[in-house]
Amino acid sequence: MNEQRKDILAMLAEGKITAEEAEQLIAALERAQPPTAASPAARPKGRAKYLRVVMEFIEEDGESGRLNMRVPLQLLRAGVQLAALVPPRALERANAELSKSGVPLDLTQLKPEHLEALVEHLDETIVELEQPDGHLRVFCE
Repeated sequence: MNEQRKDILAMLAEGKITAEEAEQLIAALERAQPPTAASPAARPKGRAKYLRVVMEFIEEDGESGRLNMRVPLQLLRAGVQLAALVPPRALERANAELSKSGVPLDLTQLKPEHLEALVEHLDETIVELEQPDGHLRVFCE
């Protein structure tokens, strides 16, 4: 919460303004501030809630396509916690199948503390790929 909003709420709590006046002041503040979702770099650090993947491309038949995916980071956290409940033998089989598919990922090594470090690094990362047939952008918001 920003300082101006805190000041308005403090004035309301002290009885210096009415609830209606506080609502009007807060609405005016929101109109004056640019939206933060449009600019991932402007978002305060540590506030990421989503991993965003945006891709625009041209298919072989000339049609254009678009992928706009927003994955809640909380879903990733929950997945890692659920992986801790999977029996080790099942994880070994899953690792073998992933490896056969060309995904060298060891599910037995997924730990919640590792995920938090990953999320922190993702929060600072913007990946952009420009190609003649489209572009890809991956970032947190």
